[in-house]
Amino acid sequence: MNVLFLCTGNSCRSILAEATFNHLAPAGWRAMSAGSQPTGQVHPRSLALLAREGIPTAACHSKSWEQLPEVPDLVITVCASAAGETCPAYLGPALRCHWGVEDPAHASGSEAEIEAAFAAAYRILRHRIEAFFALPLQQLATDPERFKAELQRIGHLLP
Repeated sequence: MNVLFLCTGNSCRSILAEATFNHLAPAGWRAMSAGSQPTGQVHPRSLALLAREGIPTAACHSKSWEQLPEVPDLVITVCASAAGETCPAYLGPALRCHWGVEDPAHASGSEAEIEAAFAAAYRILRHRIEAFFALPLQQLATDPERFKAELQRIGHLLP
């Protein structure tokens, strides 16, 4: 199954999710990330955080959803709509859900506060991805409504 993590800039949250998903994924599962208005670069703090976690970053790059290497089966938006962000709507046949996370690229304050924002985004996404892989995925593959309900439930989980 191909999973697309989608946000606007594709520099932080969707990159963190893509790399973490691929690091934890069993055979046959693959994540991609993209943005509706990509910044064109991955935020250096995202790359540093992933490296500290032992997650490969060589494949991480900011790209448009128009440059996807595969058609996704599942699209997970990660923008924080509660913060007034507009989440892009993927215009394909994929199953869709929302896992909103605050954008650490907009964090301000001390160095420690900014690092904490990146760590919080990563922890939330990793927790949700781990919950995803704990699902009975084989069973859910044949029940799209139940699968979507489980995905929406996961989208509210916090570590």
